[in-house]
Amino acid sequence: MPPSPLLQTQPLEQALALDARFYRDPRWQAVEQQAVFARSWQLAAHAGDLAGSGDHVVTEIAGTPILIVRHEDGHLNAFHNVCRHRAGPIATCNGRGARRLKCAYHSWLYDLDGQLRMAPEMAEAQDFNVADIRLPTVQVREWQGLVFVALDDAVAPFETVYGGIVERIRPVDLAAMRFYHRVSYDIDCNWKVYIDNFLEGYHLPAVHPGLSRVLDYSVYDTELFDWYSLQHSPLRNSTDIYGDGQAWYYFIYPNVMLNIMPGRMQTNRILPLGLERCRVEFDYYYTPSPEVAARIDNDQAFSDEIQQEDIAICLAVQKGLMSGSYTAGRLCPRRESGVWHFQNLLRQAYATADLAA
Repeated sequence: MPPSPLLQTQPLEQALALDARFYRDPRWQAVEQQAVFARSWQLAAHAGDLAGSGDHVVTEIAGTPILIVRHEDGHLNAFHNVCRHRAGPIATCNGRGARRLKCAYHSWLYDLDGQLRMAPEMAEAQDFNVADIRLPTVQVREWQGLVFVALDDAVAPFETVYGGIVERIRPVDLAAMRFYHRVSYDIDCNWKVYIDNFLEGYHLPAVHPGLSRVLDYSVYDTELFDWYSLQHSPLRNSTDIYGDGQAWYYFIYPNVMLNIMPGRMQTNRILPLGLERCRVEFDYYYTPSPEVAARIDNDQAFSDEIQQEDIAICLAVQKGLMSGSYTAGRLCPRRESGVWHFQNLLRQAYATADLAA
């Protein structure tokens, strides 16, 4: 059976934006959790939180509690953070140096590889063997100081999804950067509104006068790859903010952004909090050098200025989408190819859910 017309992809030169119902109909929230977030690589932590044996991070992906832990031999393990006894949490917060993992509910004890080692007072349970019980595993990858997990074993290989980024941005060295801090913004818009906005420079002259002075809109360009898109521009007038060089704005499907400047990376993780609400987590990383350190305060202030501008326009767009007035408009081939690329990946994901639009 062919997919709904709303889920069919179109050539960029003829393309319409994603229909408003995908932003305002609550049934798509559940579809996105399973068809988008549970079937993709998700940014979960930075390696500094998992530096030593037994260091662990708790997070949640598509409604599934996840526990990531550094094993004694140095590799990372990731599990469902759900005890095999009665669904209690193995860990309730991030921690350091655990020798074993103890469920916070009934103290069942697991090794760092997820194997159950002790279940208190279970001697009278017939045919019960701790050796038969392990925590379900999750795929985990460490890349350039970032840690990613994937719930679905059938996701595209990590090397395919993130391949080519490190080589493209040289001589910028992401692995040399160190985590600085996190800033979070809770925004009253659908998570896709924020990403759509990120994916095009079309709005730069109207919405971001300050950023337009730093980027060269005349040569601002977008390139498309299988699982990510790249917007880039030379930097200008930014010696005290970003330094000299290139601005690289990567979007990796479905909800990760890497904003890379000389000596600096800002990761964005976009998390849906509801139909009309999302959280944007900004993690800042800098190369530990005096030259870069001298720019940090200006970078932070300028970034917040840009975010406030983006938040204001995203709130207005969400209002328009919810109004019932909007029908899907034509995309600008020159400036909105990144939006087209992202929305086509979403259409493909929605089609796998077998729901009529």
